[in-house]
Amino acid sequence: GVGYGAEVKGPAVQFKLGYSHPVVFPIAAGIEVRIDRNVLTITGCDRQQVGQVAADIRALRPPDVYKQKGIRYQGEILRKKAGKAGAK
Repeated sequence: GVGYGAEVKGPAVQFKLGYSHPVVFPIAAGIEVRIDRNVLTITGCDRQQVGQVAADIRALRPPDVYKQKGIRYQGEILRKKAGKAGAK
């Protein structure tokens, strides 16, 4: 997202998501997280666990359909909604 950041610190990932505080997300055993610029890569041997970790991270800052900001999956396309003024 715009202005968002993340870094791996030991057994956790620390996110800066525009809140007044950093969000610390613990990494489960068997899951590996890499960060390249603004792309977070989650790998592991259990497909269900990898998907659940990705969904939990996405839930920290879900994509907003009005401003197009938030954590989203790679390749995910959001349909931009018109705001209050767009209804007229």
